[in-house]
Amino acid sequence: MRARKSGRFVSQLTQSTMGVIMAGGRGQRLQDLTSNRAKPATPFGGKYRIIDFSLSNCVNSGIRQILVLTQYKAHSLIQHVQRGWGYLRGELGEFVDIVPAQQQRGEWWYRGTADAVYQNLEIIDEFGPERVLVLAGDHVYKMDYGPMIAYHVENKATITVGVVQVPVRQATSYGVMTVDESQRIIRFDEKPANPEPMPGRDDVALASMGIYVFDRSFLVERLIEDSAKPESHHDFGKNIIPDSIEQHRVFAYPFEDVETSAQAYWRDVGTVDAFYDANLELVHVHPELNLYDEDWPIWTYQQQVPSAKFVLDDEGRRGMALNSMIAGGCIVSGASVRESLLFFNVTVAEQSDIFRSVVLPEVVIGRRCQIRRAVIDEGCVIPDGTEIGVDPGHDRERFHVTENGVVLVTRAMLGQDRNFRG
Repeated sequence: MRARKSGRFVSQLTQSTMGVIMAGGRGQRLQDLTSNRAKPATPFGGKYRIIDFSLSNCVNSGIRQILVLTQYKAHSLIQHVQRGWGYLRGELGEFVDIVPAQQQRGEWWYRGTADAVYQNLEIIDEFGPERVLVLAGDHVYKMDYGPMIAYHVENKATITVGVVQVPVRQATSYGVMTVDESQRIIRFDEKPANPEPMPGRDDVALASMGIYVFDRSFLVERLIEDSAKPESHHDFGKNIIPDSIEQHRVFAYPFEDVETSAQAYWRDVGTVDAFYDANLELVHVHPELNLYDEDWPIWTYQQQVPSAKFVLDDEGRRGMALNSMIAGGCIVSGASVRESLLFFNVTVAEQSDIFRSVVLPEVVIGRRCQIRRAVIDEGCVIPDGTEIGVDPGHDRERFHVTENGVVLVTRAMLGQDRNFRG
């Protein structure tokens, strides 16, 4: 485990670093959860949006100049960032700026992650940071970026890539690296069909977290060079990183091995099953993700709603929640909620039973409903007597059922207005 550097040294580095959060992705593997919202805007953990984790990590790390690059169905994302992240002090050079796709260079929208940054180089150069921290805005994680930036500087690296160990069978969804004994990257394969395992470990591979530190001058040079290549995908994982390995100092930063003030937690919630599992982990007695950590808070915008309420105490119609997380504004009236997570402003009516389910905001669940192992999307109205997660065959006729048997329910699947604000 590497020793922590002095706070002053790290703070000087973070203050001269700009964060660029890639928040324009659709997140197709989340199925209908992203039919009306970008993946970074997807609710998570009862009161947050996925992008809150990247933004909170920046602010907590001392990075106070942040660009959020948007593209796909960005309205709810823009609205959330404007409402919840406008407290930084502009007169001190601090900001979270939303940068929609604007076709600033050429007549195309963002062609890839690298092109998204390339099209906004003027904005980055305007502030002149020494380094640029490029972040994926669609992962749930807690990370202090300061030690990674210090690691980048100490290694005289031109690029540093944050990495985690993932099971080989899952590594086909990531950029996979091979490193030498000094953690210098000697090979980078983006989403390989046959991932190369780590030396001495046949079960795990070294995967990119989608977190990159660049020297600004080097980043500008490589993006301009890449933009002129018609054969390029204009992507960091497919082009910029692999093409830099041979002639430049590109290092891997092992996320798990570093002691910092932030808890080492990272999840790719890119599928419905992964999203469901990561949310339900939070109801455990001691979940791996500590949302109660006062030393590394996750900031967000939240509606001003009253406290959760549980009413009725009659046999067969008792309002209660067991081993669950219930957000503000919820009313559980004569119903049972077990091992579940209810986001804010959810109403559950009499004699309904909710078990191991994730219920997003503003959902209304009628009387005598049985809901098992489900994700109920924002704004759904579940009619009286509905059964979900009880009969798999019937569920597949109406809803989306995942490989692991989790049932995803959206307003469109229920025949309701699909354009609910999300």
